[in-house]
Formats: sequence, C-alpha cells, structure tokens
Amino acid sequence: MKLINKLFSKQKPVTIEFCQRNLDQFLKEEDSTEYGRFINQKTIHYKEYECQSKCKECGQSPYAMVDGKFISAENSGVLLDKLKALADKK
Repeated sequence: MKLINKLFSKQKPVTIEFCQRNLDQFLKEEDSTEYGRFINQKTIHYKEYECQSKCKECGQSPYAMVDGKFISAENSGVLLDKLKALADKK
C-alpha cells in the first residue's frame, strides 16, 4: 500500500538551500555525483547561495536549510542521507 501511495500521491516539493562556501569546504568529491542525482529530482527545489550568514555553523560542519529548517551532519555523506530521509517523508 505504501508503494501505491508513493506512486500516485502528489509529493510536495522540498526546498533545499546550500551555502556555496560550506559546500566548497565540506563536500567530498566522491559524494558530488550522488548529490547531483538527488538535487535533480522533480520533487527537490535546490538553491545555492554564496553565503547564508551562518558563519559559526558553516565552519564546523556541512549543513543545509530544508524548508527553512537547519540540518547539519558530521560529513557530507551523512548530510545527504539526512536530506534524502527528509525528502522521503514529504
């Protein structure tokens, strides 16, 4: 039943915003292809800003803003897993 609901329900788009400086600092090259696949989905609205004025957080770990909520992780791979999980909940 869950699969049918997923196939036929209108999934709300998720807005994910990144800081370019944070990506430059923490995004590992081996994760970049997977990030590209994820952000190019129809249900993902992706935005990248030069700076999001979260300098303290930006220097500590990778992060993203998901529908206005701050999400961080210990590395870029874990952040991607969190982003995918949040997108699947929508």
